[in-house]
Amino acid sequence: MPSSTSPDQGNDLEACLLRFSDLDLKDTSIINPSSSLKAELDVNTKKKYSFAKKKQLALASSTSQSLKSADKRNPPKECLTRNHEVSPWLPDISCFSPDELISGEGSDEGEVLLYYCYRDLEDPHWICAWQTALCRHLHLTGKVRIATEGINGTVGGSKLATRLYVEVMLSCPLFKDYLCEDDFKTSKGGACCFPELRVGVFEEIVPMGISPNKISYKKPGIHLSPGEFHKEVEKFLSQANQEQSDTILLDCRNFYESKIGRFQGCLAPDIRKFSYFPSYVDKNLELFREKRVLMYCTGGIRCERGSAYLKAKGVCKEVFQLKGGIHKYLEEFPDGFYKGKLFVFDERYALSYNSDIVSECSYCGAPWDQYKLCSTPQCRQLVLTCPACQGQGLTACCVTCQDKGSRPASSPTQNSFKEECDCTARRPRIPSELSQQALPALSPEPRPDVAEDGPCLCERHRQHFPEASQS
Repeated sequence: MPSSTSPDQGNDLEACLLRFSDLDLKDTSIINPSSSLKAELDVNTKKKYSFAKKKQLALASSTSQSLKSADKRNPPKECLTRNHEVSPWLPDISCFSPDELISGEGSDEGEVLLYYCYRDLEDPHWICAWQTALCRHLHLTGKVRIATEGINGTVGGSKLATRLYVEVMLSCPLFKDYLCEDDFKTSKGGACCFPELRVGVFEEIVPMGISPNKISYKKPGIHLSPGEFHKEVEKFLSQANQEQSDTILLDCRNFYESKIGRFQGCLAPDIRKFSYFPSYVDKNLELFREKRVLMYCTGGIRCERGSAYLKAKGVCKEVFQLKGGIHKYLEEFPDGFYKGKLFVFDERYALSYNSDIVSECSYCGAPWDQYKLCSTPQCRQLVLTCPACQGQGLTACCVTCQDKGSRPASSPTQNSFKEECDCTARRPRIPSELSQQALPALSPEPRPDVAEDGPCLCERHRQHFPEASQS
């Protein structure tokens, strides 16, 4: 006789499934008179649970099988097209409660996931729709940037949600031969680290400002593991005269990133956008002539295109890059040659792996490395101001903004102070290094900081940050 369930019974099934998800119904001990579960697990409950458990296993199996069968039937470019439904490519979450998938603010159960994958994609718009649906399905926030050259993402949510996200990415025919579990970097955080979810299609998955058709990710520098990179840096730092060395330790990040943390003895360009990096190389080309260049960035992605650009100039002896970036290096060497904090493009601003402070308050010069946004409403700069100076009302990035912030704006607009404060007025867009090849010390000059690269750091700055995650 066919069975049927009412809506109420369906709810009972789900509740029963969640309650007894760890029980094995083949275990006869649960119906033994001496079992403490005898009174609780009566015949009707057992039937409900058995039905629900079978349903759960069937759904999980069907999701897994759909990924495998789609992969076998069709090559990726045929099975993942714009007209293809995204729903079969979403994981089954029916066996989890909403609370398990959603991480609250400050929750220890949350984390942030950082990854990228370079590979040619024929339909980035379908992937954009799929990634949007996938992240919403798992209650993830963050940024995902997609292009014909690959995908770059930083997403935050519960550990369960990020785990499911990784499993889906590793199972997807488009990425499973290009991604491995080690390509995903994790840190403490969650959905609270991002104001929203933003997924978009761009020309580049990291904004260097040069078409991938001209400088391809397929011709990068030589990848070094964190261990290999550590040995190279150790050898470089052991040299008596680093300025005369044939090696340059090059930080590919922006100046406000390297200001609060960097490798000892590195050359940290005073640029505020990665899109300025090619011009920086061109202007300082003689600096790299016949040099071995050791490049690094947050997660490795900027080095992929940056090293390709440097190699294309044909002046370097060799170009190497840190695989997995500073993220992976600090996992293995938290007390290694990287000193200070690791800047991240979300509302955490920075991650701490050691106790070193290499930057200082912009006002009094005291050791300080915790960024805050400039207090002037429409400014988008980051400022290092210690608690003592904050207590004196010194909360703007410069004197100009401090003055503007003390006066009511006559007609405030989103771009009121764009390029109008001292922070940008006195800094050359593309610096010339001349003969200087490395920073002599880890104490930078005290100066205000600009946060114009990468994704938005808060809601009111969104319009100034069209890029997704930088790594």
